[in-house]
Amino acid sequence: MGADEGTIVLRRALTLVAVALMGILALLGCSAKAPGPVSRAKAVTSDFGVSGTEITLGALTDYSGPFSDSGIAALHGQQLWITETNTAGGICGRKITLKIGAYRDNADQAQAQYTALEPAVLGFTQILSATATAALSQRQLNDETTGVSLSASSELLSNPYVLIPAATYDIEMINGLSALMGQGKIHDGDTIGHIWLEGDYGANGLRGARYFAQRHHLRLREAKVTTETAMNDVAAAFAAKPRVRVIALSTTPTQTASIAMANRAVRLNVPMIGNSAAFTPQLLGGPATGALGNLSVVASSVSFSSLVPAATQVAAAYRRAGYRELPGGGVPYGYAIGQIWGQLLTRACINGDMSRSGIQEALRQLTSINTSHLTASLDFARSGSPAARETYLGVPDPGLAGGIREVTPLAESSDARDYVAPHQTGD
Repeated sequence: MGADEGTIVLRRALTLVAVALMGILALLGCSAKAPGPVSRAKAVTSDFGVSGTEITLGALTDYSGPFSDSGIAALHGQQLWITETNTAGGICGRKITLKIGAYRDNADQAQAQYTALEPAVLGFTQILSATATAALSQRQLNDETTGVSLSASSELLSNPYVLIPAATYDIEMINGLSALMGQGKIHDGDTIGHIWLEGDYGANGLRGARYFAQRHHLRLREAKVTTETAMNDVAAAFAAKPRVRVIALSTTPTQTASIAMANRAVRLNVPMIGNSAAFTPQLLGGPATGALGNLSVVASSVSFSSLVPAATQVAAAYRRAGYRELPGGGVPYGYAIGQIWGQLLTRACINGDMSRSGIQEALRQLTSINTSHLTASLDFARSGSPAARETYLGVPDPGLAGGIREVTPLAESSDARDYVAPHQTGD
């Protein structure tokens, strides 16, 4: 028997043991209050992360890397959802618990944290970066472990166990450039620049910029950067003929601040359009604050200060919880991820199958996903296709909690509608 076959046999054996244990618990009358269609702990098929009293989920995040602010904000949003859900009685008669593994944006560390958490969890509410998600992709397939990637690279969508409940970076860039064209800031035939961080995130944003440039006969000047690249040099190159009319950014927030200051320093002073990952409110109040007036940010989830009723409720809960970090758009997005997991778990409970394969079956059965308008409408039914294609446009605003003011409603450009993502099939 090979290693893979042995693993399958072991998992099936564990499933049978879990079913037997759940039957015993049911006979003993183990129960707890729960919202929705289930009023007591129900005997269900399970394998990992589900007991008679708890459902355990995992989160793989980063407390110190270049995207850590967004990851922490999303984690707090997920924790708010868990607290609210447990206060209401849990799901399927069970309370939700969250085990957290932290790593810097490093594939080896992500592997180690996944190894530590995987046997104890049903699935993951977040895997922070594209680096980590790509490194863990085959293991998610082998383990049947559903996980939400906070990286929105459409390159990750070849794996059905990876959920991205957002417009992907390529879609964001297409919609963002389309919005600037609608505002008259660029025209067919112009020259634009795109600064992209080496790796899956930057390359996916670049994919969108290339698509848009081709459709509109734009000259695209690409600048591939690392976290060590001097942004003054990049801005100076963009200021040379042919001078760019717009700078697109698939960068870290720190790099966004640097290029904003360089844009002003070399007297280029052109509009900038950034992916959702390119900004955090921590940039405001720092040396780049005055230079960020040229920046617009594209996202498919609401800002922290959104007037959407659910967003105001999440913001109030965040304040009551007393978190010390500056709140950002990751908070309502993290809460929305919790809502998605709640619907998956509720459907799996109704089906009587809360195993990992049962979660995938629940995902296939959900014909609509409700995030209380905290995100654009989501559709996970089309294989390899981005779940959302509508985005907002926001601008930095130091006067608002969360640092972003939404300036356009959700919209899908005609360019984004026609775009075929790298793993999209069946459309």
